[in-house]
Amino acid sequence: MKLFFGILMILGLSFKTNAQTKLSTKDSINIFFDSLFSVLKTDYLYKDKVNWTAIESEIKVKLNQYDDFKQALSQTTSLFDKINATHCQLFYIDTIFAATYIGPSENDFSEQWIKKYSTNPSFEVKLLDQKYGYILLPGMTYEDISAENIHKIAQPMYDQIVDLKSKHKLEGWVIDLRFNTGGNPYHMLLSLYDILGDNILWGELDKDKNMKTKVQLKDGKYLQNNEVISYILPKGERFYKSKVAIITGIITASSGEITAISFKGRENTIFIGETTNGLTTTNDKRNLPFGVLWH
Repeated sequence: MKLFFGILMILGLSFKTNAQTKLSTKDSINIFFDSLFSVLKTDYLYKDKVNWTAIESEIKVKLNQYDDFKQALSQTTSLFDKINATHCQLFYIDTIFAATYIGPSENDFSEQWIKKYSTNPSFEVKLLDQKYGYILLPGMTYEDISAENIHKIAQPMYDQIVDLKSKHKLEGWVIDLRFNTGGNPYHMLLSLYDILGDNILWGELDKDKNMKTKVQLKDGKYLQNNEVISYILPKGERFYKSKVAIITGIITASSGEITAISFKGRENTIFIGETTNGLTTTNDKRNLPFGVLWH
């Protein structure tokens, strides 16, 4: 199975200042946005479709009104909107800056879906009609993505799936991604190891459409270009040929979509539901000047 993705790459710049030099707030704002524009104009996936001269001029005029660095960062929302960077986030202290969200409204969802969503649903495994395994796989975002922490989170999820399988004679599985707005794919895909089996799941292209990353599961390990990112400890018999129904919704996004895509080409798999959100680009995490983080 060959899967190709565009990758939204925003690379951090190294930034050094003289410890003896005290920058004014205006200086800090200008230095940060100069660095940001330099990176975008070089490595943003759709950089060739942007009128950088006009946009940079417009944003920098607006920056003149700010005497506070954090408040000035709010202009990144306008910037992202103008260049259609809908899958970027900027983290500074306790605030996230992103493009303006334009998506489904409450009227696009059923009463039952809204009721469930309001409970902030978590990972869930249960038996349906005494013959189907049901897995609710919501979005999952964790700051600590070390191999051990991924394992610590994924293993209990995997164990719940194995436990249900061992106790019942199942005719198939339903994997519900309707509440999965994204996050980290590692935990999601490792938990589904026995259903996905040892396979290449997805991959990334860089801005020049060259293959950059190949992701696969093998022997309970999550491999990225053959590097072990994390793992689960497999138990018992694999059931990678079981019948599977993948349910998607209009807010299934990012790693939720990657999870769905990982089942493309799998035998005995059907896809049910709505068209997903369309955020299948990926982001590199980088540090930018003054403690600002891109993701």
